[in-house]
Formats: sequence, C-alpha cells, structure tokens
Amino acid sequence: MIGSDGVRDYNYELMATDFERQRGMNRNVKSPVLHMILSYYPGEQISDETMAKIAKEYLDLHGIKNTQYALIKHSDRNHPHTHIIVNRIDNNGKTIKDGWIGYKGKKIAQHLTLKYGLKQAEKKTLELTQLEGRNEYESIRFNIYQTIHENLPKCRDLAELKFRLEKQHVEMLYKYKGSTREIQGVSFQVGNFKYKGSEIDRQFSYSNLEKAIANNLALKEQNKQFGYLSKSQLETIGKMLERSHSQKTGLLEELMRPEQTDDYLPFELKKKKRKLKR
Repeated sequence: MIGSDGVRDYNYELMATDFERQRGMNRNVKSPVLHMILSYYPGEQISDETMAKIAKEYLDLHGIKNTQYALIKHSDRNHPHTHIIVNRIDNNGKTIKDGWIGYKGKKIAQHLTLKYGLKQAEKKTLELTQLEGRNEYESIRFNIYQTIHENLPKCRDLAELKFRLEKQHVEMLYKYKGSTREIQGVSFQVGNFKYKGSEIDRQFSYSNLEKAIANNLALKEQNKQFGYLSKSQLETIGKMLERSHSQKTGLLEELMRPEQTDDYLPFELKKKKRKLKR
C-alpha cells in the first residue's frame, strides 16, 4: 500500500468495510468500485512516493476527487505497476461518472510520462502488447456497457438510443440481411474497437434491445394510468403485463384476476382477517 484516503489501509477487511459503508449512501449504483492500473516500463526505477504522486495526479486529471481510494503497488511482473481502487460513491453520496476512463486514461498517462521523464514504450514485446491490448479492450467494452445501461431506460425507440450513444462517442451499427433492410443484429464501436451487442452483454443483442424498448414504453404507459399506485404495486402490474404479453391475454383480464396477496386490502380488513385466523 503506497497511499490511500478515507479508508483504513492497514487492514484489507476494514478497508472493504469502509468502502461498503460509503457505498450505502447511494445503493442505486450497481458497480460502485472503479479499478485502474498504471503500468511502468520494464526495469523502470521509481520510488513509492513518486508512484503515489503520479497516481493521485492521474485521478485529479480524470476529475476524480472527494472520494475514497487506495493505491497498491505490485512488483509481481517484469514491469512495476500500481493498482488504483476508487469508490464511485463520493464523500457526499454522489456518483462519480466512469465513462471513457479507458479512452481518457491513455492520454493522461502519456502526459504524465513526459512530465515525470519516464521511459516511453518504443518497442513492445508480444507479452506486453497482448496485456495492454486486453486491458484496453475490456475497459472500453465495460464503458460501452455502462453507457448503454444508463441511456436505455430513457429511450422511446432504438433511434433515440443511437442518438444518445453517439453524443457520448459510441457508434451504434446495424447488420442487415443480405441486400435487404431487414436488421439481423447490432454492434457498438468506439475508435478501432468494435463489439457485437451480445459481446457487450446478452441483454444488448438486437432482439433484447427491442424487448427492452417495448418494456420501457409499457412501463411509462402504466405510470400514466396507475400513477396513484405505490412502487411495489406498479412492479406487480408490470409482472402481470409481461405475463399477459407472453400468454397473449389482455392486461384488463389480468388485473381482474383474483390475487393471492392481500397487498391491496385496506388496513381495517387486514386486521379483521387476522382476528378470524385466531
């Protein structure tokens, strides 16, 4: 451990507890921990203090501030490197955006390499090329996943999703059947990296994206029709709607079907019901 802020870095279990406690301020974020790696040229002689300083400046240039982090130095490979663990829930409970971390990180790393007079990789070995390529490939794939995940619930159709993604530098491409305009699949591209929708995540295949859009519209319609209901009641109706689609029955029929739960009963009736049981 060469640096930290806001965590008890002398014990990994306590550090995890500190991260989890701060995460509790905002449970809506599914991926609250950001993990980055700063790798140095093989044989580079650099002190722990300088490594920590560079890592902190790396975070600052990303705009990542006011949150917990830990800096761990590893020397288990032929090139020294620093693992940076960051809590995406900042000290005020706000979410730190992680879009384009991989894309921006490369430029920031180049800047810091020149600033601190570090060795630049003039010739890459096959092992290092594969490692760096894999890290960048996975980093961009994850960034695309996050971008789609954040924008999809807001979209009324795939055209709107395509528009929103392009504003965040993600190109959405369709695969057509032969020379027709029948869409067979979808892919997403950032720079030279291109991924099928299912490679990003199974839920982002073309057919599943269409289903997600249909569900978005259905839920919005439900909110208009049943705005007075509680969140749990809306979720129940949403499940009934999905079942009605699969069984080709009407929503009205589903709503009129007797329920096995007493969630909708007035409190007074529930009370009488309990007395009868006694």
